[in-house]
Amino acid sequence: MTSIAMIEAAAQRLAGRARRTPLLASPFLDEIAGRRVLVKAECLQHTGSFKFRGAWSAVSALDADMRARGVIAFSSGNHAQGVALAAAQHGTSAVIVMPADAPALKIANTRALGAEVVLYDRARENRDAIGAALAAERGLTLIRPYDDPQVIAGQGTMGLEIAEQAAEAGVTKADVIVCCGGGGLTSGTALALEARAPGLRVRTAEPAGFDDAARSVAAGSIQRNAALSGSICDAIVTPEPGQLTFPILRRLCGPGLSVTDDEALAAMALAFLRLKLVLEPGGAVALAAALFRRDQIAGDAVIVTASGGNVGAEVFGQALARFAA
Repeated sequence: MTSIAMIEAAAQRLAGRARRTPLLASPFLDEIAGRRVLVKAECLQHTGSFKFRGAWSAVSALDADMRARGVIAFSSGNHAQGVALAAAQHGTSAVIVMPADAPALKIANTRALGAEVVLYDRARENRDAIGAALAAERGLTLIRPYDDPQVIAGQGTMGLEIAEQAAEAGVTKADVIVCCGGGGLTSGTALALEARAPGLRVRTAEPAGFDDAARSVAAGSIQRNAALSGSICDAIVTPEPGQLTFPILRRLCGPGLSVTDDEALAAMALAFLRLKLVLEPGGAVALAAALFRRDQIAGDAVIVTASGGNVGAEVFGQALARFAA
């Protein structure tokens, strides 16, 4: 299981590699939310999302022989790009298994970063089986998108930064709302804050109808989503929380929040107008929760993750056309 010691070790390996992303604020967002809103801009991280942290952590933790043989990952886009870049920077190869309906921009970016992309039909094929077969055939090491101790540790380095930046901003007690798919970022952040800023409580943000993490925490057992697609927030639609991440979520997270696709698009427009940030829908759900679920949040301040900004022009244009007029 991931520990604070592993997160701190990952932070040392990431030093000089990952960006220390800013914690941003806007009085306009504060007014909408009815409290102070601090936005952790992980959309400014390498490859446009927090995923680079976990990917670098995992690749850098491999022994030399395993790393030389190459790595494999499955992802709808952000983990794909993070692993592709981390592998390239370590001088090794990466094979990425991606759903054929993943955003074209994410597929193109993953290839541009030097990875071999293998596409599959997420409705008919099993990505785990495809990844396992390729790993066995080629001797590759599988780096899972969230259910990997070193990936969780790498994502937890964002939590270390939040602890420091929140203290600098004078915030010692607040909810920290995290965009949540399988729970790697959420669980890593929760572990880091438990050790470094126990007054900051992590809560999940998910798309409505795909709130498996929130339902799982509430039930005390893993709950699976009925569907695997159907939300614009593709980056964080997962079947269920991970076997490694869920026990951490259950122990450390408060009640989860969910938002509609339209609210995610509105949050994207507001992030652009007020913070000059470009967010993808899945990376905007935490901000949407802070802005549009204000009655479900207590306290004078809230911290949210803007976890990714890999959005195509069509979807981003839709957000601006509808909510930035």
